[in-house]
Amino acid sequence: MQFDRPLTPWVFLLPQLAVVVIFFYWPSVQAVTSSFYLEDPFGFSATFVGLDNYTDALSSGEYLSTATFTAGFALVVTALSLGLGLLLAVKADKVIRGASIYKTVLISVYAIAPPVAALIGMMLFDMHIGPFTQLAGLFGYDLKVGVNYWDTAFAMTLIAVWKQIPYNFIFFLSGLQSVPVSVREAALIDARTGWARFKDVILPLLAPTAFFLLIINITYALFDTFAIIDVIVKDKPANNPMTLVYKIYLDGFKGNDIGGSSAQSVILMVIVAALTVVQFRFLERRVHYG
Repeated sequence: MQFDRPLTPWVFLLPQLAVVVIFFYWPSVQAVTSSFYLEDPFGFSATFVGLDNYTDALSSGEYLSTATFTAGFALVVTALSLGLGLLLAVKADKVIRGASIYKTVLISVYAIAPPVAALIGMMLFDMHIGPFTQLAGLFGYDLKVGVNYWDTAFAMTLIAVWKQIPYNFIFFLSGLQSVPVSVREAALIDARTGWARFKDVILPLLAPTAFFLLIINITYALFDTFAIIDVIVKDKPANNPMTLVYKIYLDGFKGNDIGGSSAQSVILMVIVAALTVVQFRFLERRVHYG
């Protein structure tokens, strides 16, 4: 597209740039600024404390425990979501009769909002009428989601994985269906087993899709599971697990520690940025886009 006036392209870009600046860059600058101050809950006064907020966060046992759980939670959710999404996509790609119904059922879960998914999950894990709780009782285990730390972590992870699988399924299935028929036929000749064909031929062709989904799923586990965690642990005993983004919310909006929560958000932002750089520097080299 050629424009007669040099300012015309900027006019078209202005709405998107305004959204990015107002809702992303400006809050980020505010968070960095607030992290160096001790502010009262109403914002009438602020005292410069330097790096004290960062020191308090990094030296806190509770913060380090939350960070450890967040890392494990993100790892498990990402691995299970990607693995199960890929498995279902491979199976769906082989379905001939009733394929549209099969695919629609798998994709429909993605239309459920995260808070609604969490509510459904809490109904399934209800200590009185939940079918998962009753199933665990058949094996002699008393499942107490919302009370027991590891039971709550298990339910939290399961619901988060269930919510994300359809997203991965959609992309993996699209990637599988884009593999040329000639490549599949050549793989039938060169590879003796189905696993060898998938590992040596199909999976490398899915590498760009898998790399994209890896970044998306890590971001999902770190940030987009907030609503799920809020529904599960809200108004529950204080010994439940939580992720860093939910702790930032509790400290900032419940504990009125604006400076401390801002410092925690900056730390999380730096961690995610560093993780993204590592992924693009080392993992993307193994991705073939040809």
